[in-house]
Amino acid sequence: MKAFRIIGRNIRDSFKSVFRNFALSLASVSSITITLIVVAISLVLTYNVNHTAEIMADNIEIVVFLEKGITEEGIASVDEQILSLENLETHIYKSKSEIAEEYMGESEVFAAIMATWDEEENPLQDTFIVKVSDTNLISDTADEITEIEGVVAVNYGKGMVEQLLGFFEIIKNGSILAVGALILVTAFLISNTIKITIFSRRKEIDIMRLVGASNINIKIPFILEGLFLGIIGAIIPIGLTIYGYYRLYDFDLSAIMPILELVPPTPFVYLISGILLAIGVGVGTFGSWRAVRKHLKI
Repeated sequence: MKAFRIIGRNIRDSFKSVFRNFALSLASVSSITITLIVVAISLVLTYNVNHTAEIMADNIEIVVFLEKGITEEGIASVDEQILSLENLETHIYKSKSEIAEEYMGESEVFAAIMATWDEEENPLQDTFIVKVSDTNLISDTADEITEIEGVVAVNYGKGMVEQLLGFFEIIKNGSILAVGALILVTAFLISNTIKITIFSRRKEIDIMRLVGASNINIKIPFILEGLFLGIIGAIIPIGLTIYGYYRLYDFDLSAIMPILELVPPTPFVYLISGILLAIGVGVGTFGSWRAVRKHLKI
């Protein structure tokens, strides 16, 4: 019971201290709020850029063209060999008549031209549409398919696809490094702001030491105060993230950025909110602990 009373008293005193030293607390909270807003924007951009890159990479397909006049047995043989590929995710067979029907459904011009074709006059080729498990190995998989008997050509945008995948990888690694660096800078700024707050109250710490308070009893109220400042400072960034992202998701971005596909808000915004709260609490607590610990060593 005594331990609970001590903890309760420390929490109460820490909470009161936040408002008692309002100007300093406001400076710390403002620093946390501003930097966490920047972190939130960076995280939202990074997640969505990577999400769009992954979708584009997943939509890369290999179109396998079969020999003209290939028999059903030949198609079955090609199908079996494609099915044995290690890097295969899915594959779909499309006959030339099915391809013609798709074209006719997409364009009235194609419909007018192709409607007169019979099976023999149709110049299109039977195909397989192949999706791979690992797009980084798409070139090797395409080469394997080319060697299959009955296959005359494959097409997946060779050269352009490799460049696109390399570009996606650069974006992914660069965005991760940028967010990581931003979080470190944020931690440094918030920690220094809280250190200034603690330093301005060094007389209060000295009085506590003079009356016989142990180091742990001195540290706990300040650490809890840093925790409260972190929570308060994270409230506005979390609210802006949730409200702003839902509004952004409802807004039609296709006219501005047609290739960008946003991550669905739920549970994305709550994940970002959890990260912001963790950064605010972690940095606030660590900054207070580090500042008091350094002063107690003097």
